[in-house]
Amino acid sequence: MHLSPEDMDPVVKRLRRAHGQLAGVLKMIEDGRECADVVTQLAAVSKAIDRAGFSMIATGLEQCVNAGEDAADAKERLQKMFMSLA
Repeated sequence: MHLSPEDMDPVVKRLRRAHGQLAGVLKMIEDGRECADVVTQLAAVSKAIDRAGFSMIATGLEQCVNAGEDAADAKERLQKMFMSLA
């Protein structure tokens, strides 16, 4: 399954945002910020990355359904992708 650039645009934007958040976390560590603040930001980065992955899976599922792809094959592949994020 290949996702179009238009479908990937929101995913790329989310990952760029997560990239910026991660850079901020590194700066916080370098500046000696409180652990609780750093962990809060790490959780936000993790959530952003997870959402990007789930968005890709949802788009892939939609494409499989619309294309009439073999349901069993599509289910297995999408399940593997979903579980890799769990």
